[in-house]
Amino acid sequence: MEEFHKVRRLPPYVFEQVNRLKASARSRGADIIDLGMGNPDLPTPTAIVDKLCEVVRDPRTHRYSSSRGIPGLRRAQANYYARRFGVKLNPDTQVVATLGSKEGFANMAQAITAPGDVVLCPDPTYPIHAFGFIMSGGVIRSLQAKPDDGFIPALERGVRHSIPKPLALILNYPSNPTAQVATLDFYKDVVAFAKKNDIIILSDLAYSEIYFDGNPPPSVLEVPGAIDVTVEFTSMSKTFSMPGWRMGFAVGNERLIAALTRVKSYLDYGAFTPIQVAATAALNGDGTDIAEVREVYHKRRDVMVDSFARAGWEIPAPAATMFAWAPIPEPFKHLGSLEFSKLLIEHADVAVAPGVGFGEHGDDYVRLALVENEHRIRQAARSIKRFLQTTAKHPNNVVPLAAHR
Repeated sequence: MEEFHKVRRLPPYVFEQVNRLKASARSRGADIIDLGMGNPDLPTPTAIVDKLCEVVRDPRTHRYSSSRGIPGLRRAQANYYARRFGVKLNPDTQVVATLGSKEGFANMAQAITAPGDVVLCPDPTYPIHAFGFIMSGGVIRSLQAKPDDGFIPALERGVRHSIPKPLALILNYPSNPTAQVATLDFYKDVVAFAKKNDIIILSDLAYSEIYFDGNPPPSVLEVPGAIDVTVEFTSMSKTFSMPGWRMGFAVGNERLIAALTRVKSYLDYGAFTPIQVAATAALNGDGTDIAEVREVYHKRRDVMVDSFARAGWEIPAPAATMFAWAPIPEPFKHLGSLEFSKLLIEHADVAVAPGVGFGEHGDDYVRLALVENEHRIRQAARSIKRFLQTTAKHPNNVVPLAAHR
């Protein structure tokens, strides 16, 4: 049977190949150390869980909720932006709650994209940044660019060679998967460019609170006038270890927020009200929970960088996020990230995310998630050390087990 139009536009989901191998290995009894999916293993702070349990006992909260978020939750998010970034937001017109930042991005794409609209998107990037627009009929123009002096020239080329003129630009700093961090000066240049060229900025700031070297990442909305062209997405998944709760936000330009809110009103009734109340309590907290989560990831980052280096795999220390963007060891680089990821599962019992899953320019890398404890990270390093010592001299002779099935 012929695939449907939108499904045909989506490439094979490369992570699924790794997931199948991982499941197969576990079914054989292998102890797979999973550094692939960015799925936080830390428990949600007790006070947030207690608030959920308290509210869920009230049957009045079991009814449909508000698609755009209950008023107290939107006020809490506006207050967070005021404390953290010095950005003033109107909670009634410039804040909408989303079912995680991923849903927010996808529905924003639905709200603003006409067939054939061009969107400028970094490569590599988190898949929904590109495929949310592809599923909405848009066209992605990839930018192989870092948040440095080469970014504006890349934007200029993208505008000059795009027909029609680009509708929007995706930003994601701190970046998933590369862990790159942007400066406020960088954002100032990008905002000026976007306003000059009438381009919407969509910023994914999901990792704003997971940073390690004393410099809190800025928001693009800190730039004066940025709100004229910008919507920014945040998530509580990593900040408060609440991934399964599916709670995020879009904030910024009133016209764009109104468009997103209208689309959402047709698609969902918002998160379960007790979840929204508990999220409100989290955002109104004193920041202790956030600091504790940050410190756990900081320690895991240091253990990973140190233990993997001693294993023979040099990994740049990420300044932010819960990921390391690791270049494939030289003897294996020619295999590409997917085949290398398969080898790690089958010969080292370690799962990673192949960089090609984040874009073609990610194929020389794999993404490592800091979602195992320090002991397990060291265990992974020991397994990888044995794998590298055994196979690095003759990597072409190592055949993935899947090839024999």
